[in-house]
Amino acid sequence: MTDTTNNLKTLSVQRGADLQLAPGQTLNARRISGVSKENSEVEGLWFGKVFTGPGEISDPHTHGEAETGGYVFKGRGFIRFGERYEELVILEEGDFVYVPPFVPHIEGNLSRSEELVWMTTRTPDNIVINLTDQDIADIDIPFTD
Repeated sequence: MTDTTNNLKTLSVQRGADLQLAPGQTLNARRISGVSKENSEVEGLWFGKVFTGPGEISDPHTHGEAETGGYVFKGRGFIRFGERYEELVILEEGDFVYVPPFVPHIEGNLSRSEELVWMTTRTPDNIVINLTDQDIADIDIPFTD
């Protein structure tokens, strides 16, 4: 809805209880749209939550041309990337991460008992490209509990 008086877009609120799954999904990285083209007049931005259950690891994926910013809202997680996904960064509650466009990666929850929750934003949209037939190195992951 556009305010035709001054061509401003309409402020909108998406209630937590009413949020829907985002169109782009990856195994073990459940995305919920907070602000998206599906629920507001936004253009060029996606903002939502990503949930990963205890001990879960996502499938390899990329976000195409989208730039991604993430914030660890709850829990401890990791991102694998690089050749054969051999590089590992660990993220703690309160940490921010930037994932550049076209970088293949895998996300995971380091806890075997607590859920991992990310706040994530993307521009221009929630682009999700799931990757198959990936050569993934066997590396030690420091799971807890």
